[in-house]
Amino acid sequence: MGTETKSSQELQALLDAAVDGVVVIDHRGSIQSFNRSAERLFGHAAHEIIGRNVSVLMGKEDGIAHDGYLQRYVTTRVAHIIGKGREVNAMRKDGSVFPAFLSVGAVAGEDPPRFVGIIHDITASRRADEESHRLQDRLMHVSRLATVGEMASGVAHELNQPLAAIATYAHACDRLLALPDPEIGEVQTALREIAAQALRAGDIIQKLRSLARAEESPRAPADINSVITELTDLIQSNAKAHGVQYRQELAPNLPTINIDRAQIQQVVLNLVRNALEALALGQVDARELVVRTRATPSADVEVSICDNGPGVDESLKYRIFDPFCSTKPAGTGLGLPISRTIVQTHGGALDYRPNQPTGACFVVILPATRTN
Repeated sequence: MGTETKSSQELQALLDAAVDGVVVIDHRGSIQSFNRSAERLFGHAAHEIIGRNVSVLMGKEDGIAHDGYLQRYVTTRVAHIIGKGREVNAMRKDGSVFPAFLSVGAVAGEDPPRFVGIIHDITASRRADEESHRLQDRLMHVSRLATVGEMASGVAHELNQPLAAIATYAHACDRLLALPDPEIGEVQTALREIAAQALRAGDIIQKLRSLARAEESPRAPADINSVITELTDLIQSNAKAHGVQYRQELAPNLPTINIDRAQIQQVVLNLVRNALEALALGQVDARELVVRTRATPSADVEVSICDNGPGVDESLKYRIFDPFCSTKPAGTGLGLPISRTIVQTHGGALDYRPNQPTGACFVVILPATRTN
């Protein structure tokens, strides 16, 4: 008896020395041992929790599921959570719930079996992850606003066209109505044109608002060609402002992709803006920017944004996706890393390759929607 008592005391000392909560239960889920870390973690004293079902330490759904896992193991000896770890919602004595990582092991050589659960509080790491996501979202939003802001000249040009047309048709209406015998049909035609141009201006503004909005839009199946075509007017205007010839080469019948439309448009605009700025610095007679789409050999979707400018310096090509690496005096060096992050969260890849015979080419690969 003395040896057994000593072993039991040593075991309890080991349990109490553990940083994480340790709970021993029998095959019915009844708590048999509760170490000091578990007392601190859950707010229960050992003497008041021993003998109660372990589900009292979990949220309702996790508690019910845990009882089911134990019963299945006792009946079949097939492990579902034994020897594995999973995240659960744990519950303190005061009813507050916190995220925890639970590892469960079976005590060897016992029948009916007993189980040891190790509970690690992951509240701090969960908060850190959430804060990291919030910071990433803010950076993406700032980048999106910067993209639209830096393309303001093209935006102004694009809006100026329908506004100028509205003014022209309005003056025409004024002259027509001032005639002794005004032609009402011509006035009506001019008014319809005014309405059409106003709708066009409104559509441009709506697209800009969509690009600049802070919140993410839900991911949905999309055709990459239509995603790029929606940007044509904006890109074309900025290309003209930089003296660049812009063209699209969009392959037909491409696979559908599941994307956040605004985020992928932000990536395309970031890469287009970089290309236009690079072309402005290069000594090129006929500046050219090409956006292409095609299906990859693995049946995914590829978008490439290529220019015939000076290309990326050899010393920088392995660092261009690092945060704060920028070749522009006033650049933040965040556009490319944020773009790569967006693409990677879509399960894709963003890489650089030299264009031939000169220039830069940034390639986006997006996975096609797979049907089971």
